[in-house]
Amino acid sequence: MTQRASGFAAVALVAVGTTAGMKSPAAEDVAVTPYRPTVSTPAALSAPGWLEGEAGLQTLGDATPSRRDSAPYTLKLAISDDWGVRIGGELLVHDPRADSHHITGIGDTSVILKRRFALTARSAFGLEVGATAPTAPSGLHSGSGKTDCGVTVIYSTDLGTVLHADLNVGLTRVGLIRAGESRHQAEWALALSDAVGPRWGLVGELSGSRQVGTDDRG
Repeated sequence: MTQRASGFAAVALVAVGTTAGMKSPAAEDVAVTPYRPTVSTPAALSAPGWLEGEAGLQTLGDATPSRRDSAPYTLKLAISDDWGVRIGGELLVHDPRADSHHITGIGDTSVILKRRFALTARSAFGLEVGATAPTAPSGLHSGSGKTDCGVTVIYSTDLGTVLHADLNVGLTRVGLIRAGESRHQAEWALALSDAVGPRWGLVGELSGSRQVGTDDRG
């Protein structure tokens, strides 16, 4: 069933120094690298040696019983300029059912290894390999309900002086399927962003997915 995001709160970005054997830059020189609230991610990594976090509020669907409220988060740590790890999930999920039996709990958890391949000063490729574990209670899974594994190829480039584009193409091996469904799901996303002053920006995105045996989503 197709769902759409009907609301997303402003993303909070926090940079916390983690010096464990690594030389960290001065706090005033560190710039955050936001990933959410878009579906796609850029090829860029956060500042090496710094833990960067994002969190927000999200609503999927139009009304009960299809609506799903959650508080997604992402934690990012770059080991070097080209290698990084990311942990993401949902701190809290609320599923208001039509029969008034509300389900609330923590969401699924994803762990992703990321590699950046610089092309020029304005463009880069990225490769993400990861898995999503079914840490949510039954009925609250964002994934299939079993461990899903996937790979995503990223191309990021600057278009002009302020406009930026991120293209993601991914393939997920779904852990739990029903009769007639494919084990693999393809995903894509294209985001365009534009800086509006030193602290604000605008982002627009198109995304979709396809899994044989289920409805297309976009």
